[in-house]
Amino acid sequence: MRVRLIAAFAAVYLVWGSTYLAIRFAVETLPPLLMAGARFVIAGALLLAWSMASGRAVRPNRTDWRTGLIGGSLLLVGGNGGVVWAEQRVPSGITALLVAVVPVWMVLLDWLRPPGRRPPALVFVGLGLGLGGLALLVGMDSLHGHGSVDATGAAVLLLASLFWAAGSLYTKHAPRGSSGFNGSATQMLAGGGVLLLAAAFSGELSQLDLAHASLRSLLGFLYLVTFGSLIGFTAYFYLLAHTTAAKASTYAYVNPVVAVFLGWALASEPVTARTVLAAGVILSGVAIITIARDRDVVR
Repeated sequence: MRVRLIAAFAAVYLVWGSTYLAIRFAVETLPPLLMAGARFVIAGALLLAWSMASGRAVRPNRTDWRTGLIGGSLLLVGGNGGVVWAEQRVPSGITALLVAVVPVWMVLLDWLRPPGRRPPALVFVGLGLGLGGLALLVGMDSLHGHGSVDATGAAVLLLASLFWAAGSLYTKHAPRGSSGFNGSATQMLAGGGVLLLAAAFSGELSQLDLAHASLRSLLGFLYLVTFGSLIGFTAYFYLLAHTTAAKASTYAYVNPVVAVFLGWALASEPVTARTVLAAGVILSGVAIITIARDRDVVR
């Protein structure tokens, strides 16, 4: 169990940090929602086929599909779908920093859901720091279209973080299905299917032109299917089932660091002093929230 937990944490810490850049590359020449939907449907089908063939899972039952549809819609459509769309307007490193507020939403939603538990006072200190860091990162000038961060993209990312937090809490407390592998596979299949429907309704099917898709976009898509989905999401669902949601959300500390570095090194994304300062403030707030919340749960 300890080895599996360490491996799962390593996957969500490092692999997911790299997926922000892979998403940016993928959406350069591929329609965003269509790309995301195809990514999850392919990964979910491969995972389900492998788990059933190896005897690790049986045919998914009604509970599997119901939990998969609800969790997949929250996590993959509202959460990842928002990230993919926003990365057309926001650099990958900044995207990861904005998504780092997931633990903030988790604390607030966990408080509001019945029977909610009021967070300790230190959590509100972390909330204040996190919000202050976001304000510093985005800046008031972005609201008028003159800032370095696109205001619409930032708003979509904050909303996507809310959906991701809600999906994480739902997955944590949802009825257990027939197996953990079925839970991962059905979430990816159901969520990916909804993303494909959204892509069809938004007209993205007519925008797909594989003949003119760049090699970088196709490699980014392949990386997202294999590492981002098959490895990353399976590891995250495993963590939600075997540890607390607060501990599972600690990936939010590491992902932005990995994403900012890779965006700077491989995509020439600028890293300003303001970005570094805002990152420190946001991650400090997230750390305080998670630590304070976790201590309160232990008590």
